[in-house]
Amino acid sequence: MGELFRSEEMTLAQLFLQSEAAYCCVSELGEIGMVQFRDLNPDVNVFQRKFVNEVRRCEEMDRKLRFVEKEIKKANIPILDTGENPEVPFPRDMIDLEATFEKLENELKEINTNQEALKKNFLELTELKHILRRTQQFFDEVSLTMEDPSLLEESSILLDPNEPVRVAPLRLGFVAGVIGRERIPNFERMLWRVCRGNVFLKQADIEDPLEDPTTGDQVHKSVFIIFFQGDQLKNRVKKICEGFRATLYPCPETPQERKEMLAGVNARIDDLQMVLNQTEDHRQRVLQAAAKTIRVWFIKVRKMKAIYHTLNLCNIDVTQKCLIAEVWCPISDLDSIQFALRRGTEKSGSTVPSILNRMQTKQTPPTYNKTNKFTSGFQNIVDAYGIGSYREINPAPYTIITFPFLFAVMFGDLGHGTLMTCAALYLVLRESRLMAQKNDNEIFNMMFGGRYIILLMGVFSMYTGIIYNDCFSKSLNVFGSGWSVRPMFNSKVGGNWTDGTLNGSAVLQLDPAVDGVFNGPYPIGIDPIWSISVNKLSFLNSFKMKMSVILGVIHMLFGVSLSLFNHLYFNKPLNIYLGFIPEIIFMASLFGYLVILIFYKWVSYSARISRDAPSLLIAFINMFLFNYNDPNNKPFYRGQMAIQSLLVVIALACVPCMLIVKTLVMRRQYLWRRHLGTQNFGGIRVGNGPTEDEAEIIQHDQLAQQSEDEPEFNFADVAVHQAIHTIEYCLGCISNTASYLRLWALSLAHAQLSEVLWSMVMRIGLYSRSLGGFIFLAIVFYFFAVLTVFILLIMEGLSAFLHALRLHWVEFQNKFYSGNGFKFLPFTFESILDGRAED
Repeated sequence: MGELFRSEEMTLAQLFLQSEAAYCCVSELGEIGMVQFRDLNPDVNVFQRKFVNEVRRCEEMDRKLRFVEKEIKKANIPILDTGENPEVPFPRDMIDLEATFEKLENELKEINTNQEALKKNFLELTELKHILRRTQQFFDEVSLTMEDPSLLEESSILLDPNEPVRVAPLRLGFVAGVIGRERIPNFERMLWRVCRGNVFLKQADIEDPLEDPTTGDQVHKSVFIIFFQGDQLKNRVKKICEGFRATLYPCPETPQERKEMLAGVNARIDDLQMVLNQTEDHRQRVLQAAAKTIRVWFIKVRKMKAIYHTLNLCNIDVTQKCLIAEVWCPISDLDSIQFALRRGTEKSGSTVPSILNRMQTKQTPPTYNKTNKFTSGFQNIVDAYGIGSYREINPAPYTIITFPFLFAVMFGDLGHGTLMTCAALYLVLRESRLMAQKNDNEIFNMMFGGRYIILLMGVFSMYTGIIYNDCFSKSLNVFGSGWSVRPMFNSKVGGNWTDGTLNGSAVLQLDPAVDGVFNGPYPIGIDPIWSISVNKLSFLNSFKMKMSVILGVIHMLFGVSLSLFNHLYFNKPLNIYLGFIPEIIFMASLFGYLVILIFYKWVSYSARISRDAPSLLIAFINMFLFNYNDPNNKPFYRGQMAIQSLLVVIALACVPCMLIVKTLVMRRQYLWRRHLGTQNFGGIRVGNGPTEDEAEIIQHDQLAQQSEDEPEFNFADVAVHQAIHTIEYCLGCISNTASYLRLWALSLAHAQLSEVLWSMVMRIGLYSRSLGGFIFLAIVFYFFAVLTVFILLIMEGLSAFLHALRLHWVEFQNKFYSGNGFKFLPFTFESILDGRAED
């Protein structure tokens, strides 16, 4: 459990890998995922590294597999996923894989090319068939005055009042084709304008949609025929057809020729349909065979690419026989890494073992926190604020308890907490099946990743719901109320109550000072009688506000206490004496004292004397003003003035300790170390000691080493930084304590919204008790359930989640957590198995 409270101890190691064994060793390291490789060639161009050709070959294979995958998805063929984790192929197997993928790609491209050509031919023949059918109908319509419809002659009678009537036979030409149905209006308008109304257009829609051979989309087209006279109009008509992407087809003039051509076209369509079916069957068989192994191929290729990419980060010695790599790795996993290197060497057949050599370095190691499926969600919450510094206290273990609890304080409702718990239990109990489905919905994946967080939030909400005695805005009277109205009938203090008093009064107030009215506290939580009292909100305001202050101060004091363990671990006694101790004293003497006053008031003032209890807020304000002569606010206890004055003086004395004393002590320590490093040897040579010249050289080397190890001390920068930290902490104690009042505000808002939803929606369906009322109640309950889920569970739950997140990031973690580190990113194949591309 030690690694959970603090990040893993890391070390920088050097790997010496034989050239023939480097590939297999890196492969084994990728399987265990425990090392992070450093780039030892930062100045070398990516295209100039040793294994760039192998990386390119892997990228080419990956491109071919993506092409095959695209074709499989286009054919709606499911890709088989057995969850298999294939081993990395050897480098010599790359040629076989390349040949397999090349053959598969060429075969699919050839099939697609042939299929596209066949579909294009099929489309042309289909369009020609429709043209031949439609043109025959057109000619039948225009041949009303002709005995032979094959004659494309039309009598044009030109009448002139001054000349006798004569008939001039004219010869008309025509073109037929197919055009997109949506282009017909513009096409017709353009023909009319360009040809000045000297053409005759006849068109009809093709009922069945046609398939575009290039895109595979279904398109709707129409058949048209255009009659004109003269070559000039013919050229204009053809250019307009070309501009509107209309396809023109040859159409015979005689019905007999059209009939013979139609028969030939139908025969060719039947033959072509048979060939298309056979081609599609062959394509389906090829894609189905590829769909069974494409996932395994993807994993193999991407593993190989990741290995060669990692090998490019290594250095090669002058003999070209050894690769040198530097890695960050956890010290606790060194044995596993050694075993993986030995396994990789044996697999490669090399006789020279690989060497792992730990290095001494002053570089800051990466931060690595081991997690499991339960703690990973809470660790992600912490890492979203910032990656912890190396070996810094990890807030995640404490967040496991405090985060759901603070959420539940704002979301306290037994009914809503039960619904949230059931939803989280569904995700937890079926997690194996849901993980196997690999849902691509981002919102669902986010909810599934935080299933254990939601489970704890639901469980804690049920607990706080019991404490608040709140279930869908209703109280549960399980043990019986501790209040009774019977003693008030014979009370001498509050007057006698009669049945008429009870029936004729809208509001009556019970006096807890009367014996027998208050028989004792409710066994657990808040007494259910408060749910029907008119001063319910005033009571809950006072209770939840004080509770928020108590929880906030305890949470912040705990955060400040955790900083002590950081100072002890990093051996910084100055931060303990002039940092931690003044901080904890400052907060405890002011806000810790306020918490003590809250408990003291609860314990010391009973129901009989509660009206004389002084105000906590006014007393706390007077404490800073040293005002103890307020007649409206009596002291809580004897000696209050002396104790509070002493606490304020102690708190104020802690400020210069953090602001000035710490900076001066840091400057004195720096000067002392510098003076110690510049001390001379005294000018006396004893025995074989150094001479004066040698002593000067040694002194110069020591100063140079000291300047490299320790940065120059800038008093102004340190003083400003310390002033900012002190002011931020002192003001933050006030603002952070006030920030915890959001626990009170959101809790009341959630309770009031739940009560409004019940009174405005659910109560409507409870008026009638007939059969019709039952049906109406079912309808009302449906709307009540939907609004409860979407408003109170999702929206209010998200609001409480974000506020709890802020309380941890700002109010809690800033007391001990700097978050200035960088994450440990090991070389691992796990991301490939999860379906994510390897970086």
